[in-house]
Amino acid sequence: MKDCPEVSWATGTRVDSVARKLLASPQTSSWNYARTGARMADLPAQMQSAIAHKPQLVTVLLGANDACRTDVADMTPAASFRADFEAAVKNLRTSLPKSQLYVASVPDLQRLWSQGRTNGWAKTVWKLGICPSMLKDSESADPATEQRRAQVVKRVAEYNAILKDVCGRDALCRYDGTVHGYDFTGEALSQWDWFHPSKKGQGELAALAYRTITAEKPPA
Repeated sequence: MKDCPEVSWATGTRVDSVARKLLASPQTSSWNYARTGARMADLPAQMQSAIAHKPQLVTVLLGANDACRTDVADMTPAASFRADFEAAVKNLRTSLPKSQLYVASVPDLQRLWSQGRTNGWAKTVWKLGICPSMLKDSESADPATEQRRAQVVKRVAEYNAILKDVCGRDALCRYDGTVHGYDFTGEALSQWDWFHPSKKGQGELAALAYRTITAEKPPA
């Protein structure tokens, strides 16, 4: 899997990204440290790299890979998720007390499954090992499989509750629950892996983020 920062919802120059909406020169005044497969444990180091540029706004979208593991037993524990997120936010606030922070909720992985489970190509590519905790045996409806999916849904809810809680205790942080609640369709998903956002999906994420970042008041 190759990273494509040029089509990133946050800093991309080939989509109407947050950086393009907010900056006159996004190519020279925005930086992207997102990496394919990154989990919350990677955020403290990513945040440290971002801090070096003294940004006025930092955007974070992490958590799907913490839930998308080989087995539900391998999902990042909620306590570890919280500790790493708190450490990253604390570092940002200590280093840059006036910088804003935008935190997107973890997308709805169950909706991802529901959008692709009847698509022949999606089912084929998912068998290569994409998010097996949710997408393995995508056509199965036996109790064990449904219980496995339910565990992923529960863990994602726990992650989002943590993001909202930690962000809510920082005056310059805005948590965006609309990302999880967004009713995306297959057109918003990459036709290569039916997991990452397509160019259209990146644009939709950017629109959601921009709306939250520029709103007069933080979301309730």
